[in-house]
Amino acid sequence: MPQNIEIEFKNLLTESDFHILLKHFNVNESQFFIQENYYFDTPDFSLKQSGCALRIREKKSGFEMTLKQPHPDGLLETTEKLTNEKAQALLQGTPLPDGLIKEQLSHMKINAEQLLFFGSLVTERAEIEYQGGVMVFDSSTYLNMRDYELEYEVTDRAKGEAVFLQLLAELNIPIRKTKNKVKRFYERKMAQELQ
Repeated sequence: MPQNIEIEFKNLLTESDFHILLKHFNVNESQFFIQENYYFDTPDFSLKQSGCALRIREKKSGFEMTLKQPHPDGLLETTEKLTNEKAQALLQGTPLPDGLIKEQLSHMKINAEQLLFFGSLVTERAEIEYQGGVMVFDSSTYLNMRDYELEYEVTDRAKGEAVFLQLLAELNIPIRKTKNKVKRFYERKMAQELQ
């Protein structure tokens, strides 16, 4: 499906919190897989300013490009599959191909010809089914930094939030205001550029 609404709850973790959660859920090293996100924006950060993100993700199954846009229920995700060749060409600066993502950018008055590749973020991820949703354990490395995060992906916002908050309370993990990965990536990139 090329478009869907993403509803998820997230919380940044300390390394200690991360290991407490892995132990609580009996998650072991063999359950982790690696995915790499390659982030794009215009030179003046038009996507970031609109609360959007554009990435290519490399997974075991291949490459996909996803545009995330704000939506009243979460985020609207528009995804297109890419061949390895097309993904590599985009990373080298080839213009975005025609398709739903390019149309969405056009509706937002963002010139797809101006898109630039800004860098990548590598995530070691494990996922488990949990109370009607998917609990996601992420350890991400980007721009000489590592962070840890718990995500809970659900289809029912109210139920999912209750389950997520109950889990954090049960394990005495503080609730932390958590920006998504692309925002953390861009804030780190901008901070590095100011140094």
